[in-house]
Amino acid sequence: MFHIRSIFSACLALAVLLTSAAVFAEVDITASPKSSSKKPAKKQAPEQIKKAADTGGNAAQVKNVADTGGTADEAKLRAGPGDPVIGQEKAELCMGCHGEDGNSSDPLIPKLSGQYGVHIAKQVRNYQSSYRTHQIMGAVAAAVTDEDLADISAYFAVQPLMKGASPSDNPIGKNLFEKGDLSRMTVPCGNCHGATGKGQNPRNPVFPVIGGQHKDYLLAQLLIFKKGERNNSPGGIMNITVQRLSDAELEALAEYVAGL
Repeated sequence: MFHIRSIFSACLALAVLLTSAAVFAEVDITASPKSSSKKPAKKQAPEQIKKAADTGGNAAQVKNVADTGGTADEAKLRAGPGDPVIGQEKAELCMGCHGEDGNSSDPLIPKLSGQYGVHIAKQVRNYQSSYRTHQIMGAVAAAVTDEDLADISAYFAVQPLMKGASPSDNPIGKNLFEKGDLSRMTVPCGNCHGATGKGQNPRNPVFPVIGGQHKDYLLAQLLIFKKGERNNSPGGIMNITVQRLSDAELEALAEYVAGL
């Protein structure tokens, strides 16, 4: 178990020293984090966390989480193996950039609210192994134990699903998301990410929640997938898919998905 306050302070110091930050991940996670000299005030666990059953203290006992899939089984699957109650305090490490409830205010820093716990954990592990690279995320990831990572991921996973600021009626983005383009062998985004971009099924969290994610973050990730600077999607499917689309089409797609 790492010491949250020490790690959090170190991360804030690192954020001050760094003058720039590259975009990071998928719903995988980052740009320049906003440093603060104040530690977030410790608050009571939100209602959806309080509803986690404590028979063993494991997130697998989540009874009901509003807006994250409905049923107890779906909620515990979304959370993954960690404990969201314990994870709330540990997640203070991440709240300075990603927001207290996983809804970041910076459009280049991904929202984590309602994201699959195993997906969040996978991205952090990719930073730990340098499979993904980012100055700040790499430093933070290196200090997180497997147990802490599971708990932090579970905390953000059981928050209400991320929502778009405003629906988009961009016809190009809508068509690509819902229908794809068979002439270019491009499958609809919804086939993997779900009809509303909120994921297909918590039993198969391979493909992340993207509906309601920041447009700027989505577009940045699509472009680095296209350039081959990011290669951690299942089977390289993202790299293959975006290579067949123009930058203008990717922007239209990001705009549409962000509004879901």
